[in-house]
Amino acid sequence: MPETKNRLKTATLAGGCFWCLEADFEKLPGVVKVVSGYTGGSGADPTYDDYATKGHVEAVQVLYDPQQVNYQKLLDYFWRHIDPTDAGGQFVDRGAQYRSAIFYHDDEQRRLAEESKQELAKSGRFHKPIRTEILPFTRFYQAEDYHQDYYKHHSLRYKYYRWNSGRDQFLQKVWGEEKKSGSAKTGNPKHAKPSDAELRQRLTPLQYKVTQQEGTEPAFQNEYWDNKREGIYVDIVSGEPLFSSKDKYDSGTGWPSFTKPLEPENIVEKEDRRLFTVRTEVRSKYGDSHLGHVFPDGPPPTGRRYCLNSAALRFIPKEDLEKEGYGEYLRLFPDESK
Repeated sequence: MPETKNRLKTATLAGGCFWCLEADFEKLPGVVKVVSGYTGGSGADPTYDDYATKGHVEAVQVLYDPQQVNYQKLLDYFWRHIDPTDAGGQFVDRGAQYRSAIFYHDDEQRRLAEESKQELAKSGRFHKPIRTEILPFTRFYQAEDYHQDYYKHHSLRYKYYRWNSGRDQFLQKVWGEEKKSGSAKTGNPKHAKPSDAELRQRLTPLQYKVTQQEGTEPAFQNEYWDNKREGIYVDIVSGEPLFSSKDKYDSGTGWPSFTKPLEPENIVEKEDRRLFTVRTEVRSKYGDSHLGHVFPDGPPPTGRRYCLNSAALRFIPKEDLEKEGYGEYLRLFPDESK
């Protein structure tokens, strides 16, 4: 991948099955493209049949826009999607070819990777040594087409594999909701869910029906379906940031639609078997609000359509982000006049 094209940069990361890492990183705002492949070995031109014998690991190359997401953020996201204490593989996949590693492209990436690894070790999150290797990048070999965007083209097989791998169960146990002080419920104190009595008082009848009773508002008769202003969308209940106008598009459905979340960690997807069909419901993590559904018929780069209810959202225009306490997202909307 080109390191400087359009000011984009490249990160090379290994964390077990490249199908999973690719699927996870493509949801991160600021990531432009993710490619599955092989790296770290000495044998040339590896294939899926022989990459392990040539000393390579399964890895991904992440092409990202540093104006939207920096390398430190990528590393933080990486740690939250692997088991850094396992030197013998990752989850159900065993063997050196599935070990975790960070392949740095320059001295700055090496420094940040080492600092990030040290901070993770100090955090006490894991009770074992951090075994993820930090290695110089040499060469990356793109995997066969069959492996690219596997989670999109073979979604049922991928979901079955991922569930049985134990990856998400492990990550939920380690990185799941923190205990909120002063409350028996777990969550994020900054985005705590109010009591039902408070919600009934604060929300409109439609907002309550949508978020608390899995309701649906009318198409083309809601607040944000045609909103074209720049800014972010937060949960009407908890205020947790969910989606950005950068990823909003006109799906023609009459509801606000997005290609990916602003903060993937704040989105929970659940199987929904109502209406005599199987759909994927989208809820907020801390507010536990029903937001809408996600479908596999969206445009590039994700191929996903997050179809949401305006009644579950509050829009914060870019000029109000600072005063509303969301100043960190101003980086998404650079002043092009400067």
